[in-house]
Amino acid sequence: MEIINSINLPSFLRRTMKSYALKLYIRQQGCQLSRIGRSRNWQLQATPKQLQSIVTFIENDNEVSWLWLSKRLKKEYQHLSHESLVTLASRLNPLTIAALMAQTDCTLAQARKVLDELEGID
Repeated sequence: MEIINSINLPSFLRRTMKSYALKLYIRQQGCQLSRIGRSRNWQLQATPKQLQSIVTFIENDNEVSWLWLSKRLKKEYQHLSHESLVTLASRLNPLTIAALMAQTDCTLAQARKVLDELEGID
């Protein structure tokens, strides 16, 4: 079972140039991107792995107007609960603190706590 994050994106189309290309890439990753009612706001539903893929795509592209989205998505990694981190860490092979931090952008303390829990060290 993948953990799905729902992220609100205020004024998504107004803040991004070439939004058609960004929307296409997001949907190709298997994410759901939908407008909230008749407002300017959009909602993105994605797994942490999909979020990481989107962030990498944005940072490798030269479109400056997309960087706000990258920053917003990186913040979502920090909101992962301890249970979410444990679930993600159990799937990593090999499991290391550095790999967990790179995958989820969690803190060193969070990564150590998860690793200790998975190894049975409390």
